[in-house]
Amino acid sequence: MKGRRDTAGSQVRRALRAAAAAAALFAVLGSPAPARALGTGSASCVANEGYWFDASDGGAFAFGKAAFAGSTGNIPLNAPVVGMAATPTGDGYWLVASDGGVFAFGDAVFSGSTGSIRLNKPIVGMAATPTGAGYWLVASDGGVFAFGDAVFSGSTGSIRLNKPMVGMASDRNGDGYWLVASDGGVFAFGNAAFRGSAGAIKLNSPVVGMANTFPGDGYWLVASDGGVFSFGDAQFCGSTGSVRLNKPIVGITFF
Repeated sequence: MKGRRDTAGSQVRRALRAAAAAAALFAVLGSPAPARALGTGSASCVANEGYWFDASDGGAFAFGKAAFAGSTGNIPLNAPVVGMAATPTGDGYWLVASDGGVFAFGDAVFSGSTGSIRLNKPIVGMAATPTGAGYWLVASDGGVFAFGDAVFSGSTGSIRLNKPMVGMASDRNGDGYWLVASDGGVFAFGNAAFRGSAGAIKLNSPVVGMANTFPGDGYWLVASDGGVFSFGDAQFCGSTGSVRLNKPIVGITFF
């Protein structure tokens, strides 16, 4: 799978960013979800914060201040989408498929992929560097692949895990990152600080991804039903935890 950059309609997107996000959300979900917050974060959506969900068919859903920039929802894929990451500006994002194919939207720049590499385990998530000039991909065994200006800081590729890895997020400086497993367990590498996990919580649905806050002092975990768990300085902005979805949620990205 080759990387794909969506440049069509950028002026329309900027002019109608709020309307596009709302239309994408209501058309698929039908109604907003009630608030649901677990963890140590505040249960409110503050100014200049929001996030996206992505579904396995590449559909994207925007909450809070996050803007819809495009999706692969109507594109035939070689492998399902399993994660996403936002650019530093919040005007774009990448989607990654389980074979490591990367799709770039808005102002996101394609920096490489594992789409043509034979992997030991499938890719399950990604995280962007603070500059937006690179990103990491993580496989289900915790193997980490770095592209662009992303720096490798370690992995769990040689560790026996209780549950498979499902996502990752970068710290504020890009000199560390977190990996998260499906049971909500969080693993910190480099200078990334551990802020908590859902490993001791009985989950309704497995965790499928994570995203860090802009200050880098917290992160969100998201489950396949769209339930959100916030830690550190992460703010709660909404969820799809009680909404019947066409496809399961597979990731979360902060703006």
